[in-house]
Amino acid sequence: MTLAEVLLWNELKRKQILGCDFDRQRPIDNYIVDFYCKELFLAIEVDGDSHYHDDAPAKDAIRQKKLESLGVHFLRFHDFDVKNNISNVVNTIYDWIKEHTNNQNTHP
Repeated sequence: MTLAEVLLWNELKRKQILGCDFDRQRPIDNYIVDFYCKELFLAIEVDGDSHYHDDAPAKDAIRQKKLESLGVHFLRFHDFDVKNNISNVVNTIYDWIKEHTNNQNTHP
């Protein structure tokens, strides 16, 4: 796990955003996503220099398109943003969950 992934994982487990439970390194249809909430069909990916390869963007796009065809939603963050402003990242996740559910809980 990269530092950004560790930081985000800690926030996801600590906050349980709106009661949603996330798994780490979840396999879906023979693909692995960084974080996944099965109740919402929400995958969260952390992209960045720490595990970037020349073909990574193309492979990520293929994987995302395949999983989206199965009903999986994606939120993608750059590892720089996670490391430098985790609160904005968590707020973005919170806002997405709030928008896609009828949950009326208070902000994290």
